[in-house]
Amino acid sequence: MPTVGLFNKEGQRIGDVQLSDKVFGVEVNQYALHQVVVALLANKRQGTQSAKTRSEVSGGGIKPWRQKGTGRARQGSIRAPQWIHGGVVFAAKPRDYRISVPKSMRRVAMKSALTSKVQDQELVVVDILELEAPKTKEMVKMLDAFDAKKTLIVTKNSNENVYKSARNIKNVSVLPVNNLNVYDLLKYDKLVITKEAVSQIEEVYA
Repeated sequence: MPTVGLFNKEGQRIGDVQLSDKVFGVEVNQYALHQVVVALLANKRQGTQSAKTRSEVSGGGIKPWRQKGTGRARQGSIRAPQWIHGGVVFAAKPRDYRISVPKSMRRVAMKSALTSKVQDQELVVVDILELEAPKTKEMVKMLDAFDAKKTLIVTKNSNENVYKSARNIKNVSVLPVNNLNVYDLLKYDKLVITKEAVSQIEEVYA
Protein backbone atom coordinates (compact mmCIF):
# COMPACT_ATOMS: atom_id res chain seq x y z
CA MET A 1 0.00 0.00 0.00
CA PRO A 2 1.66 3.29 -1.12
CA THR A 3 2.34 5.80 1.64
CA VAL A 4 2.97 9.50 1.00
CA GLY A 5 3.46 12.49 3.26
CA LEU A 6 0.59 14.64 4.47
CA PHE A 7 1.39 18.37 4.48
CA ASN A 8 -0.23 21.58 5.57
CA LYS A 9 -0.39 24.50 3.16
CA GLU A 10 2.77 25.97 4.69
CA GLY A 11 4.68 22.95 3.39
CA GLN A 12 5.24 21.30 6.78
CA ARG A 13 4.85 17.52 6.99
CA ILE A 14 2.23 16.69 9.61
CA GLY A 15 1.82 12.97 9.00
CA ASP A 16 1.41 10.20 6.42
CA VAL A 17 -1.41 9.07 4.16
CA GLN A 18 -1.89 5.49 3.06
CA LEU A 19 -3.21 5.30 -0.49
CA SER A 20 -5.31 2.54 -2.00
CA ASP A 21 -3.39 -0.09 -3.94
CA LYS A 22 -6.33 -0.39 -6.31
CA VAL A 23 -5.99 3.24 -7.42
CA PHE A 24 -2.46 4.47 -6.66
CA GLY A 25 -0.58 1.17 -6.87
CA VAL A 26 -1.60 -0.42 -10.15
CA GLU A 27 0.55 -1.40 -13.12
CA VAL A 28 0.90 1.61 -15.43
CA ASN A 29 -0.77 0.90 -18.77
CA GLN A 30 0.93 3.10 -21.39
CA TYR A 31 -1.44 2.00 -24.17
CA ALA A 32 -4.55 3.02 -22.21
CA LEU A 33 -2.96 6.36 -21.33
CA HIS A 34 -2.21 7.05 -24.98
CA GLN A 35 -5.66 6.08 -26.21
CA VAL A 36 -7.46 8.19 -23.62
CA VAL A 37 -5.28 11.27 -24.17
CA VAL A 38 -5.80 11.04 -27.94
CA ALA A 39 -9.57 10.79 -27.40
CA LEU A 40 -9.63 13.72 -24.96
CA LEU A 41 -7.76 15.98 -27.37
CA ALA A 42 -9.85 14.87 -30.34
CA ASN A 43 -13.10 15.47 -28.47
CA LYS A 44 -12.04 19.05 -27.75
CA ARG A 45 -11.96 19.86 -31.45
CA GLN A 46 -15.00 21.79 -32.65
CA GLY A 47 -14.84 20.45 -36.18
CA THR A 48 -16.40 23.63 -37.60
CA GLN A 49 -13.64 24.48 -40.09
CA SER A 50 -14.90 24.98 -43.63
CA ALA A 51 -13.45 26.07 -46.96
CA LYS A 52 -15.09 26.36 -50.38
CA THR A 53 -14.46 24.10 -53.33
CA ARG A 54 -14.44 25.45 -56.89
CA SER A 55 -18.13 24.66 -57.21
CA GLU A 56 -18.95 26.83 -54.19
CA VAL A 57 -16.84 29.93 -54.92
CA SER A 58 -18.77 32.80 -56.48
CA GLY A 59 -18.04 33.84 -60.06
CA GLY A 60 -16.16 32.05 -62.82
CA GLY A 61 -19.14 30.93 -64.84
CA ILE A 62 -17.68 31.96 -68.19
CA LYS A 63 -14.50 30.71 -69.83
CA PRO A 64 -11.92 33.51 -69.31
CA TRP A 65 -10.57 33.34 -72.90
CA ARG A 66 -10.91 31.10 -75.92
CA GLN A 67 -9.25 27.69 -75.91
CA LYS A 68 -6.71 28.34 -78.70
CA GLY A 69 -4.91 31.16 -80.38
CA THR A 70 -4.09 33.43 -77.45
CA GLY A 71 -0.65 32.01 -76.64
CA ARG A 72 -1.67 31.52 -73.05
CA ALA A 73 -2.42 28.32 -71.20
CA ARG A 74 -5.96 27.08 -71.59
CA GLN A 75 -8.30 27.95 -68.74
CA GLY A 76 -11.85 26.90 -68.05
CA SER A 77 -12.75 29.08 -65.08
CA ILE A 78 -11.25 31.92 -63.06
CA ARG A 79 -12.34 30.06 -59.93
CA ALA A 80 -10.20 26.99 -60.62
CA PRO A 81 -7.77 26.16 -57.75
CA GLN A 82 -4.72 27.67 -59.50
CA TRP A 83 -6.36 31.10 -59.68
CA ILE A 84 -6.29 33.74 -56.95
CA HIS A 85 -9.64 33.55 -55.12
CA GLY A 86 -10.15 30.13 -56.67
CA GLY A 87 -11.66 27.18 -54.84
CA VAL A 88 -9.68 24.86 -52.57
CA VAL A 89 -8.83 21.45 -54.06
CA PHE A 90 -9.54 19.29 -51.00
CA ALA A 91 -11.54 21.78 -48.98
CA ALA A 92 -11.97 21.15 -45.26
CA LYS A 93 -15.58 20.56 -44.28
CA PRO A 94 -17.31 20.35 -40.88
CA ARG A 95 -16.85 16.93 -39.31
CA ASP A 96 -17.09 15.19 -35.97
CA TYR A 97 -13.69 14.26 -34.52
CA ARG A 98 -15.14 12.49 -31.49
CA ILE A 99 -13.48 9.25 -30.45
CA SER A 100 -15.27 6.85 -28.12
CA VAL A 101 -13.23 5.09 -25.45
CA PRO A 102 -14.64 2.28 -23.29
CA LYS A 103 -15.36 3.24 -19.69
CA SER A 104 -13.11 0.42 -18.47
CA MET A 105 -10.17 1.85 -20.44
CA ARG A 106 -10.81 5.33 -19.03
CA ARG A 107 -10.69 3.88 -15.52
CA VAL A 108 -7.45 2.01 -16.24
CA ALA A 109 -5.90 5.18 -17.70
CA MET A 110 -6.91 7.29 -14.68
CA LYS A 111 -5.45 4.75 -12.24
CA SER A 112 -2.28 4.52 -14.33
CA ALA A 113 -1.86 8.31 -14.35
CA LEU A 114 -2.38 8.54 -10.58
CA THR A 115 0.02 5.65 -9.98
CA SER A 116 2.68 7.29 -12.15
CA LYS A 117 2.45 10.44 -10.01
CA VAL A 118 3.12 8.38 -6.89
CA GLN A 119 5.96 6.43 -8.51
CA ASP A 120 7.62 9.63 -9.77
CA GLN A 121 7.17 11.34 -6.39
CA GLU A 122 5.09 14.06 -7.99
CA LEU A 123 2.08 13.72 -5.68
CA VAL A 124 1.62 16.11 -2.75
CA VAL A 125 -1.30 15.56 -0.38
CA VAL A 126 -2.43 18.64 1.54
CA ASP A 127 -4.53 18.30 4.69
CA ILE A 128 -6.67 21.41 4.16
CA LEU A 129 -6.45 23.97 1.38
CA GLU A 130 -8.58 26.94 2.37
CA LEU A 131 -8.00 30.64 1.79
CA GLU A 132 -10.01 33.40 3.46
CA ALA A 133 -9.78 35.54 0.33
CA PRO A 134 -8.16 35.33 -3.11
CA LYS A 135 -4.46 35.94 -2.47
CA THR A 136 -2.01 35.12 -5.25
CA LYS A 137 0.92 35.82 -2.91
CA GLU A 138 -0.25 33.09 -0.50
CA MET A 139 -0.64 30.61 -3.34
CA VAL A 140 2.85 31.37 -4.65
CA LYS A 141 4.24 30.92 -1.15
CA MET A 142 2.56 27.49 -0.84
CA LEU A 143 3.80 26.33 -4.25
CA ASP A 144 7.33 27.47 -3.43
CA ALA A 145 7.18 25.43 -0.22
CA PHE A 146 6.47 22.31 -2.31
CA ASP A 147 8.95 23.33 -5.04
CA ALA A 148 6.03 23.12 -7.45
CA LYS A 149 6.46 24.85 -10.80
CA LYS A 150 4.15 23.32 -13.38
CA THR A 151 1.37 22.26 -11.04
CA LEU A 152 -2.17 20.93 -11.04
CA ILE A 153 -4.12 21.69 -7.85
CA VAL A 154 -7.10 19.43 -7.16
CA THR A 155 -9.75 20.23 -4.55
CA LYS A 156 -12.82 18.26 -3.45
CA ASN A 157 -15.26 20.93 -4.65
CA SER A 158 -15.01 24.12 -6.68
CA ASN A 159 -13.11 26.58 -4.51
CA GLU A 160 -13.39 30.13 -5.81
CA ASN A 161 -10.70 31.57 -3.52
CA VAL A 162 -8.18 28.89 -4.49
CA TYR A 163 -9.05 29.25 -8.17
CA LYS A 164 -8.72 33.05 -8.18
CA SER A 165 -5.48 32.85 -6.20
CA ALA A 166 -3.89 30.57 -8.79
CA ARG A 167 -5.37 31.73 -12.10
CA ASN A 168 -2.71 34.39 -12.73
CA ILE A 169 0.22 32.06 -11.96
CA LYS A 170 1.92 30.66 -15.03
CA ASN A 171 1.70 26.88 -15.52
CA VAL A 172 -0.68 26.42 -12.56
CA SER A 173 -4.24 25.14 -12.89
CA VAL A 174 -6.99 24.37 -10.38
CA LEU A 175 -9.65 21.69 -10.85
CA PRO A 176 -12.36 20.18 -8.66
CA VAL A 177 -11.90 16.44 -8.35
CA ASN A 178 -14.97 15.65 -10.49
CA ASN A 179 -13.30 17.44 -13.44
CA LEU A 180 -10.01 15.58 -13.08
CA ASN A 181 -8.83 13.95 -16.31
CA VAL A 182 -5.88 11.94 -17.58
CA TYR A 183 -4.59 14.65 -19.92
CA ASP A 184 -4.20 17.25 -17.15
CA LEU A 185 -2.61 14.69 -14.83
CA LEU A 186 0.09 13.97 -17.40
CA LYS A 187 0.44 17.57 -18.56
CA TYR A 188 1.53 18.96 -15.19
CA ASP A 189 4.73 17.95 -13.42
CA LYS A 190 3.32 18.12 -9.88
CA LEU A 191 -0.07 17.15 -8.47
CA VAL A 192 -1.13 18.98 -5.30
CA ILE A 193 -4.32 17.40 -4.01
CA THR A 194 -6.35 17.73 -0.83
CA LYS A 195 -6.88 14.76 1.47
CA GLU A 196 -10.65 14.94 0.90
CA ALA A 197 -10.14 14.78 -2.87
CA VAL A 198 -7.94 11.68 -2.48
CA SER A 199 -10.70 9.98 -0.48
CA GLN A 200 -13.25 10.84 -3.16
CA ILE A 201 -11.03 9.45 -5.92
CA GLU A 202 -10.60 6.21 -4.01
CA GLU A 203 -14.38 5.93 -3.51
CA VAL A 204 -14.95 6.22 -7.26
CA TYR A 205 -12.08 4.14 -8.65
CA ALA A 206 -11.29 1.57 -5.93
